Amino acid sequence: MRRREFIMLLGGAAAWPHAASAQQQAMSMIGFVSSRAPGESAGVVEAFRRGLGETGFVEGQNLAVAFRWAEGHYDRLPALAAELVNLRVAVLFAAGGPPSALAAKEATSTIPIVFSAVSDPVRLGLVPSLNRPGGNVTGMSLLNAELVAKTAQLLKETVPAAAVIAFLVNPSGPSAEIYVKEAPATARALGIQIPVLNASTEHDLDEVFASLRKLEAGGLVVPAEPFFDSQRERIVSLAAQHAVPMISNLREYVVAGGLMSYGPSLPDSYRTGSQG
Repeated sequence: MRRREFIMLLGGAAAWPHAASAQQQAMSMIGFVSSRAPGESAGVVEAFRRGLGETGFVEGQNLAVAFRWAEGHYDRLPALAAELVNLRVAVLFAAGGPPSALAAKEATSTIPIVFSAVSDPVRLGLVPSLNRPGGNVTGMSLLNAELVAKTAQLLKETVPAAAVIAFLVNPSGPSAEIYVKEAPATARALGIQIPVLNASTEHDLDEVFASLRKLEAGGLVVPAEPFFDSQRERIVSLAAQHAVPMISNLREYVVAGGLMSYGPSLPDSYRTGSQG
Protein backbone atom coordinates (compact mmCIF):
# COMPACT_ATOMS: atom_id res chain seq x y z
CA MET A 1 0.00 0.00 0.00
CA ARG A 2 1.18 3.55 -0.66
CA ARG A 3 2.48 5.57 2.22
CA ARG A 4 -0.23 8.20 1.90
CA GLU A 5 -2.87 5.55 2.59
CA PHE A 6 -1.55 5.20 6.11
CA ILE A 7 -2.74 7.65 8.72
CA MET A 8 -0.65 7.31 11.85
CA LEU A 9 0.33 8.88 15.15
CA LEU A 10 2.71 8.51 18.13
CA GLY A 11 4.36 11.90 17.63
CA GLY A 12 3.39 15.37 16.48
CA ALA A 13 3.40 17.52 19.59
CA ALA A 14 1.41 20.28 17.97
CA ALA A 15 -1.41 17.99 16.95
CA TRP A 16 -1.39 15.82 20.06
CA PRO A 17 -0.61 17.95 23.16
CA HIS A 18 -1.53 15.16 25.57
CA ALA A 19 0.97 12.78 23.98
CA ALA A 20 3.66 15.47 23.92
CA SER A 21 3.10 16.23 27.59
CA ALA A 22 3.27 12.54 28.52
CA GLN A 23 6.53 12.08 26.62
CA GLN A 24 8.13 14.69 28.88
CA GLN A 25 7.46 12.49 31.90
CA ALA A 26 10.00 9.95 33.13
CA MET A 27 7.94 7.05 31.81
CA SER A 28 5.30 7.38 29.13
CA MET A 29 2.47 4.84 29.01
CA ILE A 30 0.64 3.49 25.98
CA GLY A 31 -2.64 1.66 26.33
CA PHE A 32 -2.95 -1.37 24.03
CA VAL A 33 -6.46 -2.79 23.70
CA SER A 34 -7.18 -5.72 21.39
CA SER A 35 -10.19 -7.77 20.45
CA ARG A 36 -7.92 -10.78 20.08
CA ALA A 37 -6.02 -13.04 22.51
CA PRO A 38 -2.39 -12.62 23.66
CA GLY A 39 -1.30 -16.13 22.68
CA GLU A 40 -2.17 -15.91 19.00
CA SER A 41 -1.11 -12.24 18.84
CA ALA A 42 2.53 -12.78 19.84
CA GLY A 43 3.78 -11.94 16.36
CA VAL A 44 1.96 -8.63 16.10
CA VAL A 45 2.97 -7.58 19.63
CA GLU A 46 6.60 -8.31 18.76
CA ALA A 47 6.27 -6.20 15.62
CA PHE A 48 4.59 -3.41 17.61
CA ARG A 49 7.46 -3.34 20.09
CA ARG A 50 10.01 -3.42 17.28
CA GLY A 51 8.37 -0.43 15.62
CA LEU A 52 8.44 1.50 18.89
CA GLY A 53 12.08 0.61 19.39
CA GLU A 54 12.99 1.95 15.96
CA THR A 55 11.67 5.36 17.04
CA GLY A 56 13.53 5.35 20.36
CA PHE A 57 10.83 3.96 22.67
CA VAL A 58 11.86 0.89 24.67
CA GLU A 59 9.38 -0.83 26.97
CA GLY A 60 10.66 -0.84 30.53
CA GLN A 61 13.15 1.97 29.91
CA ASN A 62 11.31 5.07 28.71
CA LEU A 63 7.95 3.49 27.96
CA ALA A 64 5.31 1.34 29.64
CA VAL A 65 2.60 -0.55 27.76
CA ALA A 66 -0.65 -1.54 29.48
CA PHE A 67 -2.21 -4.48 27.60
CA ARG A 68 -5.90 -5.40 27.65
CA TRP A 69 -7.26 -8.40 25.71
CA ALA A 70 -10.90 -9.20 24.90
CA GLU A 71 -10.00 -12.71 23.66
CA GLY A 72 -12.64 -12.64 20.95
CA HIS A 73 -15.42 -11.34 23.23
CA TYR A 74 -16.23 -8.00 21.63
CA ASP A 75 -18.65 -7.08 24.42
CA ARG A 76 -15.70 -6.81 26.83
CA LEU A 77 -13.98 -4.08 24.83
CA PRO A 78 -15.84 -1.01 26.19
CA ALA A 79 -14.84 -1.86 29.78
CA LEU A 80 -11.25 -2.64 28.78
CA ALA A 81 -10.92 0.65 26.90
CA ALA A 82 -12.40 2.51 29.87
CA GLU A 83 -9.79 0.91 32.17
CA LEU A 84 -6.99 2.25 30.01
CA VAL A 85 -8.56 5.71 29.89
CA ASN A 86 -8.70 5.70 33.69
CA LEU A 87 -4.97 4.92 33.73
CA ARG A 88 -4.50 8.21 31.84
CA VAL A 89 -2.38 6.66 29.14
CA ALA A 90 -0.69 9.08 26.72
CA VAL A 91 -1.95 7.23 23.64
CA LEU A 92 -4.51 4.47 23.18
CA PHE A 93 -3.57 1.90 20.54
CA ALA A 94 -6.62 -0.02 19.30
CA ALA A 95 -5.46 -3.35 17.90
CA GLY A 96 -7.52 -6.11 16.35
CA GLY A 97 -9.62 -4.18 13.86
CA PRO A 98 -12.88 -2.21 14.06
CA PRO A 99 -14.29 -3.59 17.37
CA SER A 100 -11.36 -2.25 19.39
CA ALA A 101 -11.25 1.04 17.50
CA LEU A 102 -14.94 1.76 18.02
CA ALA A 103 -14.71 0.90 21.74
CA ALA A 104 -11.70 3.20 22.14
CA LYS A 105 -13.45 6.09 20.41
CA GLU A 106 -16.47 5.64 22.65
CA ALA A 107 -14.24 5.64 25.75
CA THR A 108 -12.49 8.99 25.18
CA SER A 109 -12.65 12.12 23.07
CA THR A 110 -9.40 13.60 24.39
CA ILE A 111 -6.72 10.88 24.56
CA PRO A 112 -5.15 10.31 21.11
CA ILE A 113 -6.28 7.01 19.58
CA VAL A 114 -4.40 5.07 16.91
CA PHE A 115 -6.23 2.15 15.31
CA SER A 116 -4.85 -0.64 13.15
CA ALA A 117 -6.28 -2.79 10.37
CA VAL A 118 -9.70 -1.13 10.07
CA SER A 119 -11.55 -2.04 6.88
CA ASP A 120 -13.21 1.32 6.17
CA PRO A 121 -12.82 3.90 8.97
CA VAL A 122 -14.98 6.46 7.18
CA ARG A 123 -17.98 4.16 6.63
CA LEU A 124 -17.65 2.90 10.20
CA GLY A 125 -17.76 6.45 11.57
CA LEU A 126 -14.28 6.47 13.11
CA VAL A 127 -13.03 9.43 11.04
CA PRO A 128 -14.76 11.89 8.69
CA SER A 129 -12.20 11.35 5.92
CA LEU A 130 -8.92 9.54 5.24
CA ASN A 131 -6.86 12.63 4.45
CA ARG A 132 -8.34 14.73 7.30
CA PRO A 133 -9.24 12.38 10.16
CA GLY A 134 -9.68 15.22 12.65
CA GLY A 135 -10.58 14.78 16.31
CA ASN A 136 -8.51 12.47 18.47
CA VAL A 137 -8.71 9.39 16.25
CA THR A 138 -6.34 8.35 13.48
CA GLY A 139 -4.84 5.11 12.24
CA MET A 140 -4.40 2.78 9.32
CA SER A 141 -6.91 1.43 6.83
CA LEU A 142 -6.39 -1.87 5.03
CA LEU A 143 -9.34 -1.13 2.70
CA ASN A 144 -10.58 -4.68 3.27
CA ALA A 145 -13.88 -4.25 1.41
CA GLU A 146 -12.00 -3.62 -1.82
CA LEU A 147 -9.58 -6.44 -1.03
CA VAL A 148 -12.44 -8.91 -0.53
CA ALA A 149 -13.74 -8.27 -4.06
CA LYS A 150 -10.25 -8.74 -5.46
CA THR A 151 -9.69 -11.95 -3.51
CA ALA A 152 -12.92 -13.38 -4.93
CA GLN A 153 -11.70 -12.51 -8.42
CA LEU A 154 -8.32 -14.18 -7.84
CA LEU A 155 -9.98 -17.29 -6.43
CA LYS A 156 -12.27 -17.49 -9.46
CA GLU A 157 -9.23 -17.24 -11.74
CA THR A 158 -7.55 -20.02 -9.77
CA VAL A 159 -10.66 -22.22 -9.84
CA PRO A 160 -12.31 -21.17 -13.15
CA ALA A 161 -14.94 -23.92 -12.99
CA ALA A 162 -16.32 -22.57 -9.70
CA ALA A 163 -19.90 -21.33 -10.10
CA VAL A 164 -20.25 -20.64 -6.36
CA ILE A 165 -17.71 -18.92 -4.11
CA ALA A 166 -18.82 -18.29 -0.54
CA PHE A 167 -18.04 -15.26 1.64
CA LEU A 168 -17.34 -15.89 5.34
CA VAL A 169 -18.68 -13.09 7.57
CA ASN A 170 -18.76 -12.56 11.33
CA PRO A 171 -22.24 -11.07 11.97
CA SER A 172 -21.15 -9.69 15.35
CA GLY A 173 -18.32 -7.66 13.80
CA PRO A 174 -18.74 -3.98 12.82
CA SER A 175 -17.51 -4.67 9.28
CA ALA A 176 -20.07 -7.40 8.55
CA GLU A 177 -22.47 -5.02 6.81
CA ILE A 178 -19.70 -3.77 4.53
CA TYR A 179 -18.84 -7.30 3.37
CA VAL A 180 -22.49 -8.26 2.91
CA LYS A 181 -23.03 -5.22 0.68
CA GLU A 182 -19.97 -6.10 -1.39
CA ALA A 183 -21.15 -9.64 -2.14
CA PRO A 184 -23.92 -8.93 -4.75
CA ALA A 185 -21.80 -6.53 -6.81
CA THR A 186 -18.86 -8.94 -6.76
CA ALA A 187 -21.12 -11.82 -7.77
CA ARG A 188 -22.49 -9.87 -10.75
CA ALA A 189 -19.02 -8.82 -11.86
CA LEU A 190 -17.74 -12.40 -11.80
CA GLY A 191 -20.90 -14.07 -13.06
CA ILE A 192 -21.11 -16.43 -10.10
CA GLN A 193 -23.14 -16.94 -6.94
CA ILE A 194 -21.70 -15.64 -3.67
CA PRO A 195 -23.63 -16.88 -0.65
CA VAL A 196 -22.74 -15.15 2.63
CA LEU A 197 -22.04 -17.57 5.48
CA ASN A 198 -22.07 -16.37 9.09
CA ALA A 199 -19.73 -17.52 11.84
CA SER A 200 -18.99 -15.94 15.19
CA THR A 201 -18.03 -19.05 17.21
CA GLU A 202 -15.89 -22.14 16.68
CA HIS A 203 -19.04 -24.24 16.35
CA ASP A 204 -20.29 -21.88 13.63
CA LEU A 205 -17.06 -22.48 11.71
CA ASP A 206 -17.67 -26.24 11.77
CA GLU A 207 -21.19 -25.74 10.44
CA VAL A 208 -20.02 -23.35 7.70
CA PHE A 209 -17.53 -25.81 6.29
CA ALA A 210 -20.02 -28.64 6.54
CA SER A 211 -22.47 -26.58 4.47
CA LEU A 212 -20.05 -25.83 1.64
CA ARG A 213 -20.55 -29.22 -0.02
CA LYS A 214 -24.34 -28.78 -0.07
CA LEU A 215 -23.87 -25.34 -1.62
CA GLU A 216 -21.48 -26.85 -4.19
CA ALA A 217 -19.07 -24.07 -3.36
CA GLY A 218 -15.88 -24.07 -5.39
CA GLY A 219 -14.10 -21.79 -2.98
CA LEU A 220 -14.27 -19.64 0.16
CA VAL A 221 -13.21 -16.04 0.80
CA VAL A 222 -12.13 -15.28 4.38
CA PRO A 223 -11.78 -11.52 5.02
CA ALA A 224 -9.46 -10.04 7.62
CA GLU A 225 -11.60 -10.09 10.78
CA PRO A 226 -10.33 -10.36 14.37
CA PHE A 227 -12.26 -13.51 15.27
CA PHE A 228 -11.31 -15.26 12.03
CA ASP A 229 -7.69 -14.16 12.42
CA SER A 230 -7.58 -15.66 15.90
CA GLN A 231 -8.95 -18.92 14.44
CA ARG A 232 -6.81 -18.96 11.30
CA GLU A 233 -5.12 -22.30 12.02
CA ARG A 234 -8.50 -23.91 12.63
CA ILE A 235 -9.93 -22.34 9.46
CA VAL A 236 -6.98 -23.53 7.37
CA SER A 237 -7.35 -27.02 8.84
CA LEU A 238 -11.08 -27.13 8.07
CA ALA A 239 -10.46 -25.94 4.51
CA ALA A 240 -7.97 -28.77 3.99
CA GLN A 241 -10.27 -31.31 5.63
CA HIS A 242 -13.17 -30.35 3.36
CA ALA A 243 -10.93 -29.84 0.29
CA VAL A 244 -12.18 -26.27 -0.23
CA PRO A 245 -9.89 -23.78 -1.99
CA MET A 246 -9.63 -20.76 0.31
CA ILE A 247 -8.21 -17.27 0.00
CA SER A 248 -7.75 -14.62 2.68
CA ASN A 249 -6.70 -10.99 2.92
CA LEU A 250 -3.79 -11.82 5.23
CA ARG A 251 -0.51 -13.60 4.55
CA GLU A 252 -0.67 -15.27 7.96
CA TYR A 253 -3.25 -17.74 6.61
CA VAL A 254 -0.75 -18.93 4.00
CA VAL A 255 1.94 -19.19 6.67
CA ALA A 256 -0.48 -21.41 8.58
CA GLY A 257 -0.83 -23.64 5.51
CA GLY A 258 -3.61 -21.96 3.55
CA LEU A 259 -3.81 -21.92 -0.24
CA MET A 260 -3.38 -18.22 -1.07
CA SER A 261 -3.81 -14.66 0.15
CA TYR A 262 -4.07 -11.17 -1.27
CA GLY A 263 -3.29 -8.34 1.08
CA PRO A 264 -0.86 -7.20 3.77
CA SER A 265 0.88 -8.91 6.65
CA LEU A 266 -0.47 -8.15 10.12
CA PRO A 267 2.94 -7.82 11.82
CA ASP A 268 4.04 -5.31 9.18
CA SER A 269 0.95 -3.19 9.82
CA TYR A 270 1.46 -3.22 13.59
CA ARG A 271 5.11 -2.26 13.23
CA THR A 272 4.21 0.64 10.92
CA GLY A 273 1.33 1.75 13.14
CA SER A 274 3.62 1.96 16.16
CA GLN A 275 6.13 4.25 14.47
CA GLY A 276 4.08 7.26 13.45
